[in-house]
Amino acid sequence: MTIFEKLKILADSAKYDVACTSSGVDRVGQPGDLGSAVSCGICHSFAADGRCISLLKVLMTNFCVYDCKYCVNRRSNDTPRAAFTPRELADLTIQFYRRNYIEGLFLSSGILRTPDDTCEKMIETLTILREEYRFQGYIHVKAIPGADSRLVARLGLLADRMSVNIELPSQDSLKTLAPDKSKTDILKPMGYIFGRIQENGADLVKYRHAPRFAPAGQSTQMIVGATPDSDFQILRLTEGLYRKYQLKRVFFSAYIPVVEDSLLPSVTTKPPLLREHRLYQADWLLRFYGFEAKELLDEEHQNFNPVLDPKCNWAVNHLELFPVEINRVSYDMLLRVPGIGVKSARKILKARKVGPLHFEDLKKLGVVLKRAQYFIVCCGKAAQGMRITQDSILRGLLSDKGMAMLPQSYEQLSLFPEQNRLTGEDVRKCLTGQM
Repeated sequence: MTIFEKLKILADSAKYDVACTSSGVDRVGQPGDLGSAVSCGICHSFAADGRCISLLKVLMTNFCVYDCKYCVNRRSNDTPRAAFTPRELADLTIQFYRRNYIEGLFLSSGILRTPDDTCEKMIETLTILREEYRFQGYIHVKAIPGADSRLVARLGLLADRMSVNIELPSQDSLKTLAPDKSKTDILKPMGYIFGRIQENGADLVKYRHAPRFAPAGQSTQMIVGATPDSDFQILRLTEGLYRKYQLKRVFFSAYIPVVEDSLLPSVTTKPPLLREHRLYQADWLLRFYGFEAKELLDEEHQNFNPVLDPKCNWAVNHLELFPVEINRVSYDMLLRVPGIGVKSARKILKARKVGPLHFEDLKKLGVVLKRAQYFIVCCGKAAQGMRITQDSILRGLLSDKGMAMLPQSYEQLSLFPEQNRLTGEDVRKCLTGQM
């Protein structure tokens, strides 16, 4: 099998891994070295199917001893198989880099024979890149669950970012769809990587030239829609991972039916892309806006509203906290107003020290008044002609796309003529995702 044939198979098999983000490290190139991983140095481009191609995104091998029901590379699936040698993959990466096709490497792998054996081959590949070719570009590598901690340590000293994929949100789901994996096997290396990153941070304080361990941190990925796990379960797990392991990112991957199995959703099922999008929006609220998972969802409402984003949905369900006075409200509360982001909230704090702000000023500061106007007042006054009720707010917040997501029988109604006004029951159904 030629290198090109291997690349075609193993690059295609790698497209289901999501985690192509900016490097997050600031290691600059040195004389005699090759490549650079400066912040934002990886310029993303996208293939026709939407995959990020700024990194050489490839598997070491798609041979796998595991039989995960959702995975295209499962051992029982009839698919073309291939494997790179460490030398082949290292040479390929450098050739792609020299042609300016890529600026880094995203390396994952199936389990070839044993986790330790697979991990050793990945280490050999990165060693050739770092030591022989002196490649200083960004490398993101997937740690192999079940591999010896000493091998994980060596891998972390060669890579910029490491990740251990949780894949499924609960132990029951893992037991059903990935019987060869266990929650312990996944969380153990994640905990080890976190501990090594903490130790390395302390070492760098004492010794300036101490080797850096996974300087861009670690991340993980969860598959959404392959199991009955609710958004609430996924979000609680996400919050726990951020708190316990200080992950840089949790990635959500909408389940794509690539193999037929009676335990999985039908192959005709469309990927739950809207659900994935809502989880990313909620993830952003957890990381930057001070929200907790229990504020966004609870035992009674376990899935996100399909027609309103999580922040708007929270605000509409907590109208007792609004409207807020834009010239006096705290920064934390500003972040909870729909239409106000982190940057615009900071601009508001700075601008209101000079003088009182009005609605026309907020637009200049980047506030999305189409959403924010229902939840704020300026100098004690609401926006002109504004009626702040659940009915009017919901009608104002529903975009054309949101309307298109309502059932066909409801799409025929106009929300704006008085004879077709939303009733209290309509509002309740919209807010609970029952329409």
